[in-house]
Amino acid sequence: MRTLDWLVLVLSVVGIVVYGVWKGRATRSMEGYLLAGRSLPWYAVALSIMATQASAITFLSAPGQTFVDGMRYIQTYLGLPIAMVVISVTILPVYHRLKVFTAYEFLESRFDLKTRALAAFLFLIQRGLAAGLTIFAPALILSAILGWNLTYTNLIVGVLVIVYTTLGGSRAVSWTQFQQMLVITVGMIAAFFTVLHLLPDSVSLLDATRVAGSMGRLNVIDFDFDITNRYNIWTGLIGGCFLALSYFGTDQSQVQRYLGARSLGDSRKGLLFNGLMKIPMQFFIFFLGAMVFVFYQYTPPPIFFNQQPLEAARSGAEGDRLLALEGSYVGASEAKRIEIDSLLAAIDAGDAGAETLARERVTAADGEMSRIRSEAIEVLQANDPDMDPSDTNYVFLVFVVDYLPVGLVGLLIAAILCASMSSTSSELNALTSTTVIDIYKRMIKPEASERHYLMVSKILTVMWGAWAITFAQYASRLGSLIEAVNILGSLFYGTILGIFVLAFYGKRVSGTAMFVGAIGAEVVVLGLFSFSDIAWLWWNVIGCALCMGFALLLSPILKSLGGETRDAT
Repeated sequence: MRTLDWLVLVLSVVGIVVYGVWKGRATRSMEGYLLAGRSLPWYAVALSIMATQASAITFLSAPGQTFVDGMRYIQTYLGLPIAMVVISVTILPVYHRLKVFTAYEFLESRFDLKTRALAAFLFLIQRGLAAGLTIFAPALILSAILGWNLTYTNLIVGVLVIVYTTLGGSRAVSWTQFQQMLVITVGMIAAFFTVLHLLPDSVSLLDATRVAGSMGRLNVIDFDFDITNRYNIWTGLIGGCFLALSYFGTDQSQVQRYLGARSLGDSRKGLLFNGLMKIPMQFFIFFLGAMVFVFYQYTPPPIFFNQQPLEAARSGAEGDRLLALEGSYVGASEAKRIEIDSLLAAIDAGDAGAETLARERVTAADGEMSRIRSEAIEVLQANDPDMDPSDTNYVFLVFVVDYLPVGLVGLLIAAILCASMSSTSSELNALTSTTVIDIYKRMIKPEASERHYLMVSKILTVMWGAWAITFAQYASRLGSLIEAVNILGSLFYGTILGIFVLAFYGKRVSGTAMFVGAIGAEVVVLGLFSFSDIAWLWWNVIGCALCMGFALLLSPILKSLGGETRDAT
C-alpha cells in the first residue's frame, strides 16, 4: 500500500477506537456498560444491528462467494423480513416489559435455572467461536497485504477491539458501529464504481450483467425443492426465517443491541429497518462480486488468489511446472475473453443460433481454465500438504490491493477492518453480558456491589477477547468464512429457538422436560452435521421442531411420574 492508503487506514481505525473510548468514558453502571443506559435512538439501534451482523466476513467473503458460486447464497436472507415482523410483534414487548439484561433471564421465570443456564451455555459456545472467525477475517487481510505472521496479526486486531469494548462498554460499541457503517458504505460503493470503470470501454454495465448471467453468476433464485441443496428459495424462506428468528430474537449479540434502545418503539424501528435494508445491502455486495468476476474475464486472474502458497510453490521442487501452468492459464483466459466478446456480439445482433454456439464455447473455455487451475492446486498441495485449497476469501482482497487507486485501497481495507471491529465488539459485549448476568451474578456471586459487577464485566471482556484470538488461529481451514460462520450458528440456533417458542407458547411444559428435550435436539443436530447431507439452514428448522417435540412428549410423562409442571407467566 502507498502512504496515502496507510494514512486513510490508520486515521479511520484509530479514530474509531478513540471515539469509542470517548463515547463510553462516563459509563459507571451495569445498565450503562451492558445496555448503553437504554438510551439509544432508533437509527443508532438499526445501524448497530446491521453492523453486528455485517462483519468483515460479509465484505471479504461474499464477493468471493459470488466469484466461485454465483449469487445464490443471497436466498439465505429471504426469510429475514418475516422474522423481523414476528420478533417485533411477539418477543420485543416481553423483553421491554421485563427490563431484562439478557434474553435468557426470561427462561428462568418461565422454566427453571437449568434451562436458562443451558440456553446461555449454547449461546456462549457458538458466539465465542464465531468471535474468533470475525477476528480472523481482517487479520487475513493484513497478513496477506503486509506479509505479517497471521498469529501476530490476529493478536493486533483482537487487542484493538478489546481496548474500546472493555473501556466503553455497550455505548461505545453501538456508537462506533454508527461510524463504522458509514465507512463501510462509502468504501463498498466506491469499489463498485471502480470495478465498472476498470472494465473495457466497450463493455457497459448491461454487457457486464449479461456476461455474469451467461456464466452462472446471477443465479439468484432456485425454485427446485431439495433438502440437500444449501441454496434455494425454500431453504431461504423457511430455514432462513428460522435462523433469523433465533439470531435476532434469542442471540444476545443482537438482543443486546435493541435492548439498549430508549423505547419499545425505537427497538421496533431498528429491527424493521434492518429487515427492509438487509436484503438490498447483501444483494449489492454479491452483485459487486459478480462485477469483479466479469472484470477477471477481461483481465487474467491469478491462477490461485492466495499468493503466499503460490509464491512458496514457485521456488519449490515443481516450480517450473507451476510457471508453465500459469502461462497456460493466461493463454486460456485470453481465449475465453475472445469467446465472451463473440457472445456479446451475438446477443447484440439478436442471432439466437450464434448466441447458443458462443455460450457453448465460453463454457468450454471456462472449463479449460478450471482444469488448469485444478492442476495448479495439486502442485501447491504437493509443495505444502497443509495448505487450504480454497481461495474464496482472497478474491476480493486481491482485486482491492492490485487494482484500486491510491487512497481507495486504504478506504476499502479500513471498511473491512471496521466491519470486523463492529461485529467482534458486539460479540464480546454480548458474551460478557451473558457470562456476568446469567452465570456469575446468578450462580456464583449474587449479592455483590454494582462496582464489583462492572469490574468483573471488564475482566471478562478481556478474557473472551483472548479466547476469540486463540480460536482465530484455527479458522484458516474452514473454507468460505461467510458459510462457516452461518453453519456454526445453525448448529445451535434451532435448539435455542425451540426453547424460546415453548417459553412463550408451551403453557404446560415443565422445566425438566424442556431441558432434556433441548439436549436431545442438540444431539440430533450435531449428528446431522456429522453424518448427513441435509443443508445447514434446515438444521434450524429440525432443531427447533425436535426441541419442541421432545419437550411436549416428555412433559406429561414426567408429570405422571411426579415431576412439576410450571405454567407460563
